[in-house]
Amino acid sequence: MRSTARVLLLAAGLLAAGAAAADVLLIEALRQDPPNAPGGLERPVRGMTMAEVERRFGPPKARHPAVGDPPITRWDYDGFSVYFEHQYVLHSVVHRTRTAAAAR
Repeated sequence: MRSTARVLLLAAGLLAAGAAAADVLLIEALRQDPPNAPGGLERPVRGMTMAEVERRFGPPKARHPAVGDPPITRWDYDGFSVYFEHQYVLHSVVHRTRTAAAAR
């Protein structure tokens, strides 16, 4: 019985560590590519509305349906994606190529 408890405890610890690492990677990606940094890709900033984004950047290549509560919507453009909560920008994220991600 004790070995089963140890295995379950170890599995729970490994799962928690994996989730924490994914959060750190996303946070680091957002810090490394601040919107509209000099020499960076121009993209929408937090608080813009969907109408403002479409007026400034044109129609997206793809619109993904809202999921969750609050509803989160994603629009994809060439080079970046925009995440909305209701009609407001939460984040815009630069797309990484496989070769750029492997070089890190």
